[in-house]
Amino acid sequence: MSVLVDENTRVVVQGITGGEGKFHTEQMLEYGTNVVAGAVPGKGGQAVAGVPVYDTVDRAAREEDANAAVVFVPPAFAADACFEALDAPVDLVVAITEGIPTQDMSKVYRKLQETDTHLVGPNCPGVITPGVAKLGILPGNIFSSGNVGLVSRSGTLTYQVVDNLTERGLGQTTAIGIGGDPIIGTDFIDALELFEADPDTHAVVMCGEIGGEDEEEAARYIGANMDTPVVGFIAGRTAPPGKRMGHAGAIVSGSGTGTAQSKIDALENAGTPVGDTPEEVADHVEDIL
Repeated sequence: MSVLVDENTRVVVQGITGGEGKFHTEQMLEYGTNVVAGAVPGKGGQAVAGVPVYDTVDRAAREEDANAAVVFVPPAFAADACFEALDAPVDLVVAITEGIPTQDMSKVYRKLQETDTHLVGPNCPGVITPGVAKLGILPGNIFSSGNVGLVSRSGTLTYQVVDNLTERGLGQTTAIGIGGDPIIGTDFIDALELFEADPDTHAVVMCGEIGGEDEEEAARYIGANMDTPVVGFIAGRTAPPGKRMGHAGAIVSGSGTGTAQSKIDALENAGTPVGDTPEEVADHVEDIL
């Protein structure tokens, strides 16, 4: 099995006529993803890589029976694109766009609470079920099918960890890049709930980083609710307090929470082993399985 994305996922690409949208649509199609439509205001009637383009996500979803949307829209317009997708009859929205203003995302987040739609991102690499479908910019060639779920704030770290897992023959059910912004649609606990409910996910890797308290909250959830074993990795051990380290959410306040060590301690106290390197993460998963 898998979570969020499977062989029945039918995708609308928002921003398909732009450079990024067109390139990654072609990559998703090449991987085998069922991209059935694009949506760009004023571009209805065109086609990109053989995919029909509609003026709205709603029309695209209804005409092509789509149930997921991927957002490749510039930051200034990406929140509106998310609103449009959340109003359409789709179950999943994956927002790849980086740099969406936090104020815009706060409005999207409020809208999200009124729907049953899953929003992954923004500022994320996407979601992949290996060998079935990928939604986003993930390099499909490093993933392999198996029994390890993965959730990560960092795209690059996802690739490093997955590469180590795949080299050991430890394939993945689904990998979810939740994004590194302060306001995101799907957090660690949301993803962990999905993997806990999936009978084919026998272990989960959770890759976090400094900043915020999401990892500490996830550790409490793991300790109280998870039967599926979890292995952790926390990036930013040597980062100085108060410095932004890549992601907008990766800022340590100096209050004692949000540091790499506080997150590592929380996970280990919940019985979750934490690897010092991506290779050590694979060691821990290998020991579990």
